[in-house]
Amino acid sequence: MADNTPIEWTDATWNPITGCSVHSAGCTNCYAMRLAGTRLKDHPSRVGLTADSKAGPVWTGEVRFNEEWLTEPLRWRRPRRIFPVAHGDLFHEAVPDEWIDQVFAVMALCPQHIFQVLTKRAERMRQYMESIDNGDGERLEGLRSALIEGMAQSIHYERTGDDTVDEWLAVHLPLPNVWLGVSVEDQRAADERIPQLLATPAAKRWISAEPLLGPIDLGQLQEGLPANAWLTWLDALDWVVAGGENGPRPMHPDWARSLRDQCASAGVPFLFKQWGSYAPLKSAPEGTMFRGTKKITGRLLDGVLHDGFPA
Repeated sequence: MADNTPIEWTDATWNPITGCSVHSAGCTNCYAMRLAGTRLKDHPSRVGLTADSKAGPVWTGEVRFNEEWLTEPLRWRRPRRIFPVAHGDLFHEAVPDEWIDQVFAVMALCPQHIFQVLTKRAERMRQYMESIDNGDGERLEGLRSALIEGMAQSIHYERTGDDTVDEWLAVHLPLPNVWLGVSVEDQRAADERIPQLLATPAAKRWISAEPLLGPIDLGQLQEGLPANAWLTWLDALDWVVAGGENGPRPMHPDWARSLRDQCASAGVPFLFKQWGSYAPLKSAPEGTMFRGTKKITGRLLDGVLHDGFPA
C-alpha cells in the first residue's frame, strides 16, 4: 500500500492481493517480483511468494489475500487515481472470484476515486466482467453480497436495504470509475490481449505498453464488426501508456515514437512513462543508447513530456 507512488500514471497503489506467476516476456524483470524476494521477503504479505533462482527471485504462483488492506480506499476522502493489485494480478488464475468480488465492491463504494486495473490475464477479466454484465446469478450475487458487506464497513455510506443495492447495480455496471487495462509488451501480446479487452464491458479501456519490447501496431481492425466499419483497436481505446524496462532490455526509440504518433493521429491520450535503464544518447548517431538510472534517463520523448490522461 502506498498513498504516494513514483509510478507516473497513478497517485496510489493498493494491494489487497499479492503474489503472481510469470506469464509472458514482460514479466521477466518484474519489479514487484524482485521486491517480494528481496526487501519485502520477510513481510507477512510477501513471505513465501517467491523462490530463489540463478536469475533472482521468481514468483511461485501462490497468491495472498491481505484483508487488512481491503478497505483502505474507503478512508481516502481526497480523490485519487489508484492502481489496484500493483504487486500481483487481480485476474490471476489462482485468485478466487470471491476475492475479486470484494475488490470490486470497495471500488464501487469509492466513486471519488478512479481505479486503474491492469492485467495480463485479459481473457479471465473478460469472463468475469461479462458474467456480471449479463446478470449471471452466482457472480452477480457474489458482488451484491460483497457490496452490502462493504457498505457496513464504509465510513461514507450507511447500510441500505437489499432492494437499494439491486437498483444501484442495475444502473452502475460497468463501474464508471474503473478503467480496465491490459499490459502488452509486444505485438504478440497485443494480438492476444487487446481483442479480449475490447470485448470486455468497461467504462474506459487502456493499455500499458511497458516494458515495451517490440513495435506494436494498434491499427488492427476490431473483431466482430461489419467489414465496412473500418474501426481499429485504437478507435476503441481511451488511453495508451508506454515505457521502457528498468532492466537489461533497451527499448528502441522508434517503438515509442510509433505509439506516440498513432495516438496523435487518432486523438487518443498518450503517456510516456519512462525510458527505463536505457535512453538515446544526444549528439550521437541514431540508435546510440546510454545506460543510467531512471532519474537520469528520464521520460522525455524527443525532448517532449507526454503526460496525457483520459478526460
